Amino acid sequence: MLDIELVANPELAPFQGIFMLLLLGLISLGVAFYVKSKLVRSTHDFIIAGRKLGFGFGVAGLISVWTWAMAVMMSAAMTYNFGLSGLWWFTVPNGLAVIAVIPFAKQLREKMPHGYTMGEFVSSRFNNARLARIVVTVGLIFGSLIEIIINLKGTSLVISTVFGMSQVVVAVVAIAIVLVYSMMGGLWASMCTSTLTTLFITVPASVVLMAVLSYLGGPAPIWEAVAAKGPELLSVTRADVPAAFGITLALGLLTATLAGQSFWQVVWGLKAKEVGRSFLWAGAWFYPIPICLGILGLVGIALNVDLATNLNNDAAAVGPFVISHIGLPGWLVYAYVFVILSACYSTMDGALASLSSLAAVDVIKPISPQIQEKSLLKLTRVSMLIAAVIALCVVISGVDFVTIVLTTYAIRTAILVPLMLAIFWRKMTAGGFIWGTIAAIAVGMPLRMVLGELPGTLIILAISTIVPIAMSLPNTRLFDYDSLKQVQDL
Repeated sequence: MLDIELVANPELAPFQGIFMLLLLGLISLGVAFYVKSKLVRSTHDFIIAGRKLGFGFGVAGLISVWTWAMAVMMSAAMTYNFGLSGLWWFTVPNGLAVIAVIPFAKQLREKMPHGYTMGEFVSSRFNNARLARIVVTVGLIFGSLIEIIINLKGTSLVISTVFGMSQVVVAVVAIAIVLVYSMMGGLWASMCTSTLTTLFITVPASVVLMAVLSYLGGPAPIWEAVAAKGPELLSVTRADVPAAFGITLALGLLTATLAGQSFWQVVWGLKAKEVGRSFLWAGAWFYPIPICLGILGLVGIALNVDLATNLNNDAAAVGPFVISHIGLPGWLVYAYVFVILSACYSTMDGALASLSSLAAVDVIKPISPQIQEKSLLKLTRVSMLIAAVIALCVVISGVDFVTIVLTTYAIRTAILVPLMLAIFWRKMTAGGFIWGTIAAIAVGMPLRMVLGELPGTLIILAISTIVPIAMSLPNTRLFDYDSLKQVQDL
């Protein structure tokens, strides 16, 4: 049996946390500065990378954008809460959500080769229906903001848990660092830094896991200690897990990719021939990351880590707590922190880049079509600053990590089916798109608060499916998707 005393490492001090934040920031800043000087010549380059991204940048960028705080911290949290069923329900839908984008991405990349945002697509798809564009743009901005909030929260949580720093201080320093280098290079900077951070995520994660298992005597003692607490913890078929979070998370993940501007920005930034295989390989190569780091949740169970006493009732802290309290050498703790920071930074810069394209294409240009290039680029950077301040305020409020994820994913599920229908169903109308989304949120979210996670999510999904279909079936004017080719570059 395991006999490990959980004690904070006295060598881990707040100044080391600041150093870790600055180190990765300086590396990213150096890459962004080079990118700005060599590759960014216009707003088109800034927000869509000139549509020149290749397979390597595409796969690494997608993995890095998708490997966010949720993948590296919530995987351990769900494993800690539900055992292997939690890890199964967290991990399997994650990779599939990326792969599931392929048919939709290939359809729009072919039919709308000069696109920038989903708001622009919806506007063109529904004959410039202003309300439809507003609905999807608000949803996309909300999604990008949530990505920043979740990853800023993850950064604050890991640094405060490991190094004893104030979460507020960590959040301020981290968002300032990411904001500075993101403002320099836009999507090019995001893809280049993401390619680098993909290496920072994948290699240290496997090394850290092997070190933890070795330090605790191998996987057998951990397995036995978990089994002693209940056989259901080692089962992948627990009936309560889908209702507790599994189905909501799976639908939310699919919505996060299909209705996430960070992904569509990559779709339109990639060379057309690279779209399908980039998403396929990114989804497949993603799996080892949450599996490696999710096993730390089993370690937390085996070592009797207490949710209230040790984790301040935030299960997402279980990974950082285990790593920093079992007596590992300092360099392994630093490696783990570097994994988390790499995941958080790369997703935040990707979300900031996506917000810049939303601001330019769906907010500024419709309001001021004749705006000068220099002014447009300046305002896209201002949009990044505004988003960063909002995210910082939410994180400082103290809301816990898991609540942020599940609540926002339930809201985002409302746009999933309307958007899928808009991409492939020629009968789909603007009214069906608008009212299907609005009704699902207005009716489904209050019912979710009353009935619980699973019933509420299914109600949201049902309303967002039935309303668009019912309103669009009588439509006899079929949309010609080839008309989307008329959309031109900025």
